[in-house]
Amino acid sequence: MDDLRNFLTEHQTVIVSLAATGVAVVVFRRWMGGGRCHSTARLDGKTVIITGANTGIGKETAVDLAGRGAKVILACRDKKRGETALSEVIKRSGNQQVFLKSLDLASLESVRNFAEDVNRTVSRLDILINNAGVMMSPYMKTSDGFEMQFGTNHLGHFLLTNLLLDKLKGSAPSRIINLSSLAHTFTKGIDYDKMSKEKSYSPLEAYSQSKLANVLFSRELSKRLQGTGVTVNSVHPGGVATELGRYFPGFSLLSPFLSLVGFKTPWEGAQTSINCAVEESLENVTGKYFSDCAVQKESEAAQNDDAAKALWEMSVKMAGLQK
Repeated sequence: MDDLRNFLTEHQTVIVSLAATGVAVVVFRRWMGGGRCHSTARLDGKTVIITGANTGIGKETAVDLAGRGAKVILACRDKKRGETALSEVIKRSGNQQVFLKSLDLASLESVRNFAEDVNRTVSRLDILINNAGVMMSPYMKTSDGFEMQFGTNHLGHFLLTNLLLDKLKGSAPSRIINLSSLAHTFTKGIDYDKMSKEKSYSPLEAYSQSKLANVLFSRELSKRLQGTGVTVNSVHPGGVATELGRYFPGFSLLSPFLSLVGFKTPWEGAQTSINCAVEESLENVTGKYFSDCAVQKESEAAQNDDAAKALWEMSVKMAGLQK
């Protein structure tokens, strides 16, 4: 006992410093973890589709909503990884009503096939979460020839949502959640011609414009859906340690440490999506931009109604939709 007392006395400053550091780290992590969804709402009898649900935020969202009793459809590009996620979501949620369907958002044909399957086999659709995405990829094109980030993050989801609108309207009140990003504030507007040319291509600018497109799409769609009982909102999940950052140099080496330096865990990153999907007080809230489970102000460019309409018209032509 005397030895322990002497040790504590001799190293008092170091021990206090370590304790203070530990407390500071815990407080910092809780602060960076952001908002939490506190709703206990059940989703029994409701159907949810989540794109990109095989990993990260999408998978954590699926676990939560399945745990509330929803029938959840995991819309995934990679079949093998989707099957692994399917088993995990069923096991963690305790809900057997979880299903896997193939969807490649970089292929408009795949999007059409998926939507046709859903419209034929699913009786209702209460919540659509457009979660999948690609971030800061090198210059690539979708199978239809569009720049990869714009084509995947915006155009694929634009077509998917439009093809499922009748099902959503028929299940009203229903909700659409589009995952955007704070990166939408990094750009002043959408210039697809510049983005689509390899010579002028910037991974960050293309990503930022695709995320701005998510907010503008939500804004315009919310106006078009007024009076239908279908709401649409966009979400910034926060800086999250997921595979989305796989194109960052050195990401594979740094990823295990990201949550230690302030990045959210996938569970924390999923909270705002979950909140927008289930919170009862948001049933009639539409056209808003959320972060940390609260409405936030989007960028000035994201409030431009003319830009939102122009994006809609351009997207209709790109996706081959009839007006």
